[in-house]
Amino acid sequence: MQSRLQLIWIILIIISCTGESFDNTAEPIKGLQEDVEIVRDKWGINHIYAQNEHDLFFAQGYAAAKDRLFQFEIWRRQATGTVAEILGERELKRDIGTRLFKFRGNMTTEMEHYHPNGVEIITAYTDGVNAYIDEILKQPDRLPMEFKLLGIQPEKWTPEVVISRHQGLLGNIVAELQIGRAVALLGEEKVKELLWLHPMEPDLTMDDRIDQNLLFHDILDLYQAYRKVVSFRSSDVLPQYRNLKVETAFNQQKQPNLDSLSIGSNNWVISGKLMKDGNTYMANDPHRTVAVPSLRYMAHLVAPGWNVIGGGEPEIPGISIGHNEYGSWGLTVFRTDGEDLYVYDLNPENHDQYQYKGEWVDMTIVQERIPVKGQEAVEVDLKYTRHGPVTYVDSKNHKAYAVRCAWLEPGGSPYLASLRMDQAKTWEEFRDACNYSHIPGENMIWADREGNIGWQAVGIAPVRNNFSGLVPVPGDGRYEWDGYLPIVQKPHAVNPEKGYIATANQNVTPRDYVHWNAIGYSWSDPYRGNRVNQVLDSTPDMTMEDMKSLQVDVTSLPAQSLIPFLELIEFEGQAAQAKEMLLNWNHQLNSNSIEAAIYVAWENTLRHLAHERFVPSNAQNYIKSIQLKKVIDWIQTPDNKFGPQPVLGRNQYLSEAFTLAIRDLETRLGTDMSQWQYGQKKNKRTELIHALADAVNDSIAKQLILGPLPRGGNGYTPGSTSNDYRQRTGATFRLIVNTGDWDAALGTNSPGQSGDPNSPFYDNLFGPWAKDEFFPIYFSKTKIDSVAVSRITLQAY
Repeated sequence: MQSRLQLIWIILIIISCTGESFDNTAEPIKGLQEDVEIVRDKWGINHIYAQNEHDLFFAQGYAAAKDRLFQFEIWRRQATGTVAEILGERELKRDIGTRLFKFRGNMTTEMEHYHPNGVEIITAYTDGVNAYIDEILKQPDRLPMEFKLLGIQPEKWTPEVVISRHQGLLGNIVAELQIGRAVALLGEEKVKELLWLHPMEPDLTMDDRIDQNLLFHDILDLYQAYRKVVSFRSSDVLPQYRNLKVETAFNQQKQPNLDSLSIGSNNWVISGKLMKDGNTYMANDPHRTVAVPSLRYMAHLVAPGWNVIGGGEPEIPGISIGHNEYGSWGLTVFRTDGEDLYVYDLNPENHDQYQYKGEWVDMTIVQERIPVKGQEAVEVDLKYTRHGPVTYVDSKNHKAYAVRCAWLEPGGSPYLASLRMDQAKTWEEFRDACNYSHIPGENMIWADREGNIGWQAVGIAPVRNNFSGLVPVPGDGRYEWDGYLPIVQKPHAVNPEKGYIATANQNVTPRDYVHWNAIGYSWSDPYRGNRVNQVLDSTPDMTMEDMKSLQVDVTSLPAQSLIPFLELIEFEGQAAQAKEMLLNWNHQLNSNSIEAAIYVAWENTLRHLAHERFVPSNAQNYIKSIQLKKVIDWIQTPDNKFGPQPVLGRNQYLSEAFTLAIRDLETRLGTDMSQWQYGQKKNKRTELIHALADAVNDSIAKQLILGPLPRGGNGYTPGSTSNDYRQRTGATFRLIVNTGDWDAALGTNSPGQSGDPNSPFYDNLFGPWAKDEFFPIYFSKTKIDSVAVSRITLQAY
């Protein structure tokens, strides 16, 4: 890391002394129609200037592959079901799942869904990726170190790789099976008591045709193998680079059991009447896995008909979150249920036939041949019902299970429909573009220079007229989707009287909404969203500084609700001192706060104890956590779950959790309370561990690992840093846009734009991000040139 920082300083010194870029080169590239200029600014963003649309996306693919080549290769292998080819038989199940859930529709229809010129755009992008692969393979010694560690080389892309669904926020099928299992064990009402299902009450009744005892098989094994992140072992690495101390490496994306509903994003748009300068503003900070390299990639795309800047998935063309010359947009998840688990009776004489509407129907069977490292290729039969991929066949009981996926319809590639949004000039055009945005379900927001702000929920939403979609159903024809709700009929608003629109993955569906049969039931806790609304409601004449502060705000609304209950309870020793500190605290989860460490340890223990105490032991593997909103509701209105004397039982529960939390802090941080700062190496921190870090020797690992650095906040503050002590999710990408001054936009993208550990842009944004700092996202050519560190001309030939 030190050497990379020194390189960046050298670059900046040269710029300051000469007034010119340190690197001004030309590279002949086969496949371009005309020359393209790529200007890189000192934060690592590539500003791409092309003379036609084809070359623009060719150059975007070329530049992104150059920055993220190893990330691209792993994505390609995940998308094509060829991970076992480099990692062996242990990844065979993943590759089978990948091929089982592959989009098998018409590719022209698929690509033109995302943009009228989708075929040309996506093909140009993959041609650009391949142009860089051709270039680097002429000098393989220049490949990023990961290729050398594994002894592999990158391979060519096709449009099928771009439109893969493997890494998207797809649906709730795993939760659906877990809820079904919990209902089988506990009954419908008990499950409703434990889960926070709203705003409508779902029907969790299991159809009598479902044998509930059979739901506990590995029904979704192939689906979950398809969706998991790639992990590496030391044996995957060439012998001279291996870590000989351990056999198995862990990927930084492996996590303990976290409450997925506490993970989310924030966005808001604000009318000029609430802003001091009179301009509309857009702010967005999507919360995903905190990883190296980042899950997001920033770029600026300029060509006739295109002038858009922002961030998105590195492996797809276009910009998902950003602005053009007319408006700005952002997204958060709008919970949409696009998956269902169907259970079939099989013909005892022919397990390739299932019963549908009283008749035996043949499954569709596709044969695939999967290469596996160290052995012969494996041939598999992939089976499909009319509803979708068959993930499990129970031959003994003559049952089969299939997943119906809305995202296997044309247009299911995550974020790719942003291509239409990138060219929107008005709210009406933006909303029309939203109508093509199938995956994920999102709250899309818009702010433009004409003073308009708007919100449109998007996502392909099945209409279920006679079932909730939260438990498995028979596949016999009685539980069918009644098509999909047109996206423009999902909740939306424009220019509300209150002057702003804000979402944070909580339920924001208006009470007078009518299409409830296409709305989900599981939403994030309301605390981040409530805090954002609280600030926007109470701050007059807001400025960019207010926007920055709100994106990284660490005020804990749960702390404000819970701490007053401590006044009712007596403690001794350190617990008594800790109680008094909390009663006089400002509820800010700052990294240097001792009170924050005490409170978060208590909050975590409250949730742990609630799960242990209130979820029956036989269902704890299926209801893995209880949302904090439920726990606080129980505390505020105690009932007989706390015993025959609910208030006394509630207070004993609070006391036990507080005492256990103090013991935990003493164990982890020592008995000296003055050393209990929240943000520290032993407590709340960020540490980015490359996927290969534990598989390689120490000298190489040091080049791959970033941190630890102290952090504040948790999963319930707008500055979201997840609910475990090593931050695993949060907003590594942030953007704030002033539509009256495009050059005033601010953002970040930790840890850096490049995935190459030897690049100065691998980790240059990590430290500033951990300190909640921003950098300017310049839009005008004059401003960009003033901070340029390289200028490359890709020459057509």
